Amino acid sequence: EINSMAGNGRAIPVPLNVSNDDEIAALVEKVKEECARLDAVVCSAFTTPPDLNDSSFRDDFWKQGAVMWDACHEVGLRGSYMTCCESVPLMIDTAKSKSTRPLIAIISSFGGKSYTFNVAYGVGKAGADRLASDMAVQLSKHNVDTISLYPGVVRTEGNVQMEKRGEWKAASGGLDLSMGESPQLSGRALALLLAKSELTEKRSGDVIVVAELAKELGFTDIDGRIPPSIRNLKFILPAFVFPQIEKQSGSSLPSWVTDNVPDYLLPWSVFSGGPPPQPPSD
Repeated sequence: EINSMAGNGRAIPVPLNVSNDDEIAALVEKVKEECARLDAVVCSAFTTPPDLNDSSFRDDFWKQGAVMWDACHEVGLRGSYMTCCESVPLMIDTAKSKSTRPLIAIISSFGGKSYTFNVAYGVGKAGADRLASDMAVQLSKHNVDTISLYPGVVRTEGNVQMEKRGEWKAASGGLDLSMGESPQLSGRALALLLAKSELTEKRSGDVIVVAELAKELGFTDIDGRIPPSIRNLKFILPAFVFPQIEKQSGSSLPSWVTDNVPDYLLPWSVFSGGPPPQPPSD
């Protein structure tokens, strides 16, 4: 699929168990032997949590126990950490010998800033954000940059199938998948970041939201849209507030309201405070 896309890059798939430290080390050694450089590492592996397909994914933490904790942390957080541990020495060598700025991107989510799904999920994403931030402190002197990248609601193959089976609403808490991003939008964001080392140097250690970067740099999703950020009123009002009003009033909102939502980002301090908005119950 990747090799069929336009561009000069070539994908070489390598099966890898990210929970196995030896396999991670072996892959980095293979890259060193065959390429002698490492310009980018994207940590996106994540174990599918138990009960993802129903509302129990959003249950109380004391009912989920260690099973949910291990699912959210072993691969998604520990695997990212060990991948960085193994990769960084080669990336430092690359920065020195090639006069470039390698980039580590940790794929995180808005769950790192605000309550999302369950306790274990949010703690794991907050840990991913802190991993990117703290690595930046130690790597800045080596000209290696790190970011935590936030996709929005993504129309992955798995999520699309969940919606077709009627499971998406309960599992997601009512998020509107039709407003979501394609997986390719995150890829476009990473490609542009890799081409703009002055930007990654300036923002190393920061959280970067894919949709907000798309608006800033002027690139679009594969359908030509720039989807709204999850903390934008253009996402929050149609996804949560308008349905509540319509349910309580028993009538649809007029188009002059729904078509004129301001393009405004909630500050992180506001977005992160208090309980998340709830979709209207059936």
